[in-house]
Amino acid sequence: MLSQFSVITKSASETKKIAENLAKEILTGEGGAVLGLKGNLGGGKTTFVQGFAKGLGIKEKILSPTFNIFKKYKNFYHIDCYRIKREKEAIDLGFQEIFSNPENIVAVEWPENIKKIMPERTIWLTFKVIGEDKRKITIKQS
Repeated sequence: MLSQFSVITKSASETKKIAENLAKEILTGEGGAVLGLKGNLGGGKTTFVQGFAKGLGIKEKILSPTFNIFKKYKNFYHIDCYRIKREKEAIDLGFQEIFSNPENIVAVEWPENIKKIMPERTIWLTFKVIGEDKRKITIKQS
């Protein structure tokens, strides 16, 4: 079953609140999840992940792992594929194992760079800038 909806946020704090609520919903579910966050630079992806991590109960400061590629916090992985050019790089870094562990919750920025290895169960989020602080976030899950 496919479900899709969009929400417009008017500030970074609203984006974080939406993310926090989604994280809490995932925690009440049947295990892990993989989120694919698509959108241009400055679209709100990292801001969303910050709120999402808070909803998971993570207290550490969340920064984009662009240069580290990924960061692990308990069973939550924040992956940034901006610098990855081929799926083989992601495979060599162990992403398929991370995705396949049903206890892991994973947020992947720039998932289009590794689309062939993204799991079928991925929750897709698309971020679109529609104003200085306004974002349209479309969430699609199967």
